Amino acid sequence: MRVSNFAVAAIAPLAFATQVAIADSHGKAVEYRQAVMTTYGWNFKPMGAMVNNKAPYDAEKFKHHATDLAAAAHLDLLSGFPEDSEHEESDVKSEIWLNWENFEQKYRNFQEKAAALNAAADSADLDKIRPTFGATAKTCKDCHKAFRE
Repeated sequence: MRVSNFAVAAIAPLAFATQVAIADSHGKAVEYRQAVMTTYGWNFKPMGAMVNNKAPYDAEKFKHHATDLAAAAHLDLLSGFPEDSEHEESDVKSEIWLNWENFEQKYRNFQEKAAALNAAADSADLDKIRPTFGATAKTCKDCHKAFRE
């Protein structure tokens, strides 16, 4: 019996430390994915204001934001969603891990549309940019509708 108690006493701290490490890595993953999403918003919102005539259109600023959004879209956002990384500070639905392939596809769609928006911004013609901006915004809305609280 002493050997059993000793084994439990020796293993218990390791099991606890493993759980703490997993919780910590999940917390870091949440921080990462939220930071990436904040970067998307930082660039997307000013473009949206210009597209929706809520801010003056500035082709140079728009292009700058479109370029940064396209670059940020290439960050590995998916690594910020390790399995079971639901967190009280995150709005992610558990459906994300149940429908991982769908989530990946929605992310790929966003990446493609962000690249297309960046290319459209080269024209500096807001009337040509608007439909591409709308298509990019739709990818965000589709993913949030499916996977965000």
